[in-house]
Amino acid sequence: VAKCNWQATKNVLTALTGVLTPTDTTIAAVTSPENKVTPGVNVQGDVVSPINIFVDTVLASGTTGVLAGRFGVSCAVTSQYILGQTIVFRVYANNADLGGAAMDTTNTAKAYIEVAGVKDPITLSYGNHSGSAFWTGVLKTGAAPLYNTLGIINYKITMVAKDQTTAKTLATKRVAVKDATTGKTTYQYVSYYRTVKLKNPLKGATGVLTPSWAAATSMLTLYAVPTT
Repeated sequence: VAKCNWQATKNVLTALTGVLTPTDTTIAAVTSPENKVTPGVNVQGDVVSPINIFVDTVLASGTTGVLAGRFGVSCAVTSQYILGQTIVFRVYANNADLGGAAMDTTNTAKAYIEVAGVKDPITLSYGNHSGSAFWTGVLKTGAAPLYNTLGIINYKITMVAKDQTTAKTLATKRVAVKDATTGKTTYQYVSYYRTVKLKNPLKGATGVLTPSWAAATSMLTLYAVPTT
């Protein structure tokens, strides 16, 4: 069994082969048949960061627009919107540096969305939404000065973790254990985690998500109001 650590950077047709070069000179080297594959491009955006980001978009509750009566179902998950509707980004993230802990206000320094054509980043806010906690950001569409560029909405989500000033370390301690029957006390060593203050804080990681779906129909898109 051999493991290949090669990682594709482009989703183009690629020819792969395996070569076996035995250390035993009595065995001839052999090359496998060519296998042509088209690797998928990672949608996460930043495959190096320990922060994993997930996002969907929903129609805002009480959304307005000329077709609100027909296409105004609040909290409907979709990637297609009509000019005049309000888009809500719902963002979830986990930080591998923190043992996979969910990113929340206790461990996140910054969280925002940058939309092409919008001057200022949209700050993400964290809170309880119908019993679930996640980050949200709002993009209102409509006549200027609201966002009104039709077509694919290009955006980038950035989340920055707080610097770590403390860390949990595994330690042992000696505890007294009293036998309920005999009353005799014995001592045992047990393991536990203790929090220590770091002399040199660890820099918080930065996670970035730039959607890159191969199918353009899956991208966040804004359409004009239908004429009929």
